[in-house]
Amino acid sequence: MTARDPAVDEDTFGTSAPLEIAAPSPRRGGLLDRGGIRTRILVWYLVLLTLSIAIAIVGLRQVLVTRLTADIDGALAQEVEELRALSSGIDPATGEPFGSDVDAIFDTFLRRSVPGEYEAFYTLVDGQPHKRTVAPVSLFEDGAVLAAWRSADEPTWGRTDTVAGPVRWLATPLATGGAQRGVFAVVHHEAAQREDIDTAVQVMTLLSLAVLLLGSVLAWAAAGRAIAPLRTLTATARGIGERDLSARIPVESSDEVGELTEQINSMLERLEAVFAHQREFLNDVGHELRTPLTIARGHLELLDDDPVERRRTLDLVMDELDRMSRYVTDLLVLARAEQPDFLRMQPVELAPFLEGLIARVSTLGERTWRSDAPPAVVIVADPDRLGQAIVNLAANAVRHTQPGAIIEIGARLEADHVRLWVRDEGEGIAAEDRQRIFDRFARGAAEAGQRQDGTGLGLAIVQAIVQAHGGRVELASAVGRGSMFSLIIPIAPPLEGGA
Repeated sequence: MTARDPAVDEDTFGTSAPLEIAAPSPRRGGLLDRGGIRTRILVWYLVLLTLSIAIAIVGLRQVLVTRLTADIDGALAQEVEELRALSSGIDPATGEPFGSDVDAIFDTFLRRSVPGEYEAFYTLVDGQPHKRTVAPVSLFEDGAVLAAWRSADEPTWGRTDTVAGPVRWLATPLATGGAQRGVFAVVHHEAAQREDIDTAVQVMTLLSLAVLLLGSVLAWAAAGRAIAPLRTLTATARGIGERDLSARIPVESSDEVGELTEQINSMLERLEAVFAHQREFLNDVGHELRTPLTIARGHLELLDDDPVERRRTLDLVMDELDRMSRYVTDLLVLARAEQPDFLRMQPVELAPFLEGLIARVSTLGERTWRSDAPPAVVIVADPDRLGQAIVNLAANAVRHTQPGAIIEIGARLEADHVRLWVRDEGEGIAAEDRQRIFDRFARGAAEAGQRQDGTGLGLAIVQAIVQAHGGRVELASAVGRGSMFSLIIPIAPPLEGGA
């Protein structure tokens, strides 16, 4: 029997059971996770919108209050400036300057000046309340305020809470004849204006709640449209089974969801190709292994006591078992080709490498073997796998040529890669078979109906080895004139290869 490759681990061949798509695991997480992405989008939208509205309302109220305070301070300062201007003028009653007559200054000012809508004027003469205008509440009754006004030796600002609401005031001393005899105070009642601000904030809050409600409805609808491709994706994924992978998701946008949809469709195409290839592969394996088993079983069932016939039957059974062993060995090589450790890369000198190959393949058959290798060319490759590919091509050439025919093995440097070839003068390959012969268990039309020693996996192994090196296989053939298989191998290994 043929010895098995010690580098091949039989466990990698695995079982022949078909691949299955794993069932989705149960969803876990908190309440939002269980509610679905649409609910999470709506909740986050409401949280952000509510926070934004709250910040806007608080900010607006603060701006209105700050502006109100500035307007009040400006109005109070204006009244004080008007009083100062009057105090340096002429008393209309005497036609003379006011001088030190503080009472006349205050009386004249109170007669001529009309306080604003929320303002009131207060006057003190020699520390005692003098006169005031009409106000919701009299601050002359507030001892703390009155004390602050009496002690004011410069313009003094203050705020006081009263039964009629908060008030802001400005007290200014009035000095005449070098002595301070009077104090003028301007008071502004803020309650009504602050109520207006609070009313505006309440109206804005109600409008914001209405906007929040309407926005929630629109956000729910918009979220539904945004995740519609995801729902379609989920429905498509539920409908995908091992026997039908043809379903695709329509791409309706060019955004992230559209890109995700394209990637999912691409993944489905790859899965469909893999599953189709798997089914074909399992069918081929079952067919190819069933034949030698049937032959061996049939002969064993007819085995008699004749020693000569027994020997012939045992030889035939051993031959079929050898064939099955070769099948399994080749299948393991193809299975390993998809593993990251399939190749063991190292520097390879082509000239001695090809000389050793000629010595190995010359025992395959009585052919005229020729070699053509470039001098001093070194590539990075797996010499064992690369040699296996060339030996497979040489064995294929022996099967399709007559004794004495020329089989040439050569190499040539071309830019950043080398071309390794095996050329024969055999029967050639028909044009319709040149792509199919690289499939597993495929044979050319000339072999149809004939029993061959090969497994039908040799060229598939060649292609797998070359592709693992980052290269490709080229075929030039003419029926009746021979074939030339070329392996295009990069000098440097691929970035994701088996280095």
